[in-house]
Amino acid sequence: MERILKDHPDLAQDALIARSEVARYRALYVEDLLRAEVGEITELERRVADSLTTHEMLSENVEQGYEDRRTPGERLSDRLASFGGSWMFIVGFCVALAIWIAFNVATSDHGAFDPYPFILLNLILSCVAAFQAPIIMMSQKRQEAKDRLRSLNDYQINLKAELEIRHLHEKMDHLINKQWQRLAEIQQVQLDLEPVVP
Repeated sequence: MERILKDHPDLAQDALIARSEVARYRALYVEDLLRAEVGEITELERRVADSLTTHEMLSENVEQGYEDRRTPGERLSDRLASFGGSWMFIVGFCVALAIWIAFNVATSDHGAFDPYPFILLNLILSCVAAFQAPIIMMSQKRQEAKDRLRSLNDYQINLKAELEIRHLHEKMDHLINKQWQRLAEIQQVQLDLEPVVP
């Protein structure tokens, strides 16, 4: 109200103000508040201030937006990384190794295709590790980007909630002050109405 009266000094204290103007001045107040706390308003904070004015929701499903933008190669590498980091992969890999070793040890007398030092097995394991590491790193990179988007969304929501709570506190303080003034006026009227006893 102070800023409105500062901009429009001829406005009466009990004058009616359009909702759009109240919303505009509220946005200006929020921007001033953010400038006082942070120093400079970023685009993210400006978006939060605008959402307060327009009463728009800021929360968004980061997962859905991110899933829609992934390429088929990214989806495949995420599935491979997910499978490569699962118990199913570990158990399956151990079973395959045990079968490989058991078969080659059992057939070592009859011309096994990969005898005891298991050179072919070592080559296969090296190739799996060489392919699996970059796939996991790419998947982690994408997960990091998704986490960054999620944290920005959380920051916006938290900032908006904080500003809304401040606004509610100010409204409550204003209502309490008004109630105290009315209570004081009622008490004064009661004192004025009491008969004076000689």
